[in-house]
Amino acid sequence: MINISEVTETNEMIQRENLDVRTITMGISLMDCITSDNQGLSDRIYDKITRKARDLVRTGEAIEAEYGIPIVNKRISVTPIGLVGASACESREDFVKLAQTLDRAAEATGVNFIGGYSALVAKGMTDKEKLLIESIPYALSSTSRIMSSVVAGSTRTGINMDAVRLMGEIILKTAKETKEQDSIGCTKLVVLCNAPDDNPFMAGAFHGVTEPDVVINVGVSGPGVVKRALEKERGSDFETLCETIKKTAFKVTRVGELVAQEASRRLNVPFGIIDLSLAPTPAIGDSVADILHEIGVEYPGAPGTTAALALLNDQVKKGGIMAASSVGGLSGAFIPVSEDQGMIDAAVSGALTIEKLEAMTCVCSVGLDMIAIPGDTPASSIAGIIADELALGMVNQKTTAARLIPVIGKKVGDHAEFGGLLGHAPIMPVNTFSCEEFVNRRGRIPAPVHSFKN
Repeated sequence: MINISEVTETNEMIQRENLDVRTITMGISLMDCITSDNQGLSDRIYDKITRKARDLVRTGEAIEAEYGIPIVNKRISVTPIGLVGASACESREDFVKLAQTLDRAAEATGVNFIGGYSALVAKGMTDKEKLLIESIPYALSSTSRIMSSVVAGSTRTGINMDAVRLMGEIILKTAKETKEQDSIGCTKLVVLCNAPDDNPFMAGAFHGVTEPDVVINVGVSGPGVVKRALEKERGSDFETLCETIKKTAFKVTRVGELVAQEASRRLNVPFGIIDLSLAPTPAIGDSVADILHEIGVEYPGAPGTTAALALLNDQVKKGGIMAASSVGGLSGAFIPVSEDQGMIDAAVSGALTIEKLEAMTCVCSVGLDMIAIPGDTPASSIAGIIADELALGMVNQKTTAARLIPVIGKKVGDHAEFGGLLGHAPIMPVNTFSCEEFVNRRGRIPAPVHSFKN
């Protein structure tokens, strides 16, 4: 039973250390909206989302006011539109119309973002899923709250390199369609391996087909809280360091559990999972990079960074898992460059490279996240980076992803501005040697041998 004394204990964390609940995400199944009529499908989708989520924002704000716990984002995730729209959409324009319907529904409910403009193509693509993927640049350039994801690999199926090659082209087209805003469309598009069905964090959130009709998932945060706790343990051994992170993660997660249970009760919607991730923001003092510095590396990217991140990720999970009734999503430490001022500083200083970030993603929560690259980067190189990242997830049986932003008209040394939680980023260099012959091979990279489990 959670009581108010547990919230009172976290007052200093909230007031001084940027503790917040990063998101309440309502997952909504659209399977019962499926029809062969495109206009009818749009109407059903809009009706169901606005009906189920009409009180989501108001309820989140009421919990914030009552308990004094900031809830940064209220979001919605829906069944992947590649599945929902297959029977009614005959063209890219039909899918774009559904994206605009989702955008209108998000605006009507007041949520920050709506995720699920997605295709699940880890083993192969249907014609309709390919149409959806081809529509992504136009969907993201004509909406403001849509988030899009493409699942192109898994440990069980391998990597669909046809989809990866296509996504290299789609990311570049999305960048060009939104070039007047520093290619911001690419900040809302991610390619994943081993995507979870219950992830509350954008841009990879969608409502999996194994989920209930409606569910509440909550993502907690609190990098500033962990950093402040570690400041008191400077010079301590690794055992003390780990114990401090675990205890802090436990307290942070209890706050998320309270919010999740309250939101579930007030909305009369089942509680799904708590995602234990440490998710940074561009705000000073809310940085995963600063935690790594406190652990002992001068800048993220210095020797020892991957080991420090592995330690942090594991202890966050160990502490948080005991504080929540149900854990899921991604759970761990996020390392987005544009959304973490410490990561931005490390990239500007030259300490942090894409290659080092790739190594760090082997032990963190998700992957190469919010990385701005030169606008003239070839689509084949973008696809190659995606393939590398998905391979790490496939072999290591974990979620990995790539959210790359080729900023049209900008080069290494320039800067991109995205605003809000999306932050800002230096343009990072990309290896200029070609992988075109590799990504142009057709077919699928087979699943690793350890995938054959029953």
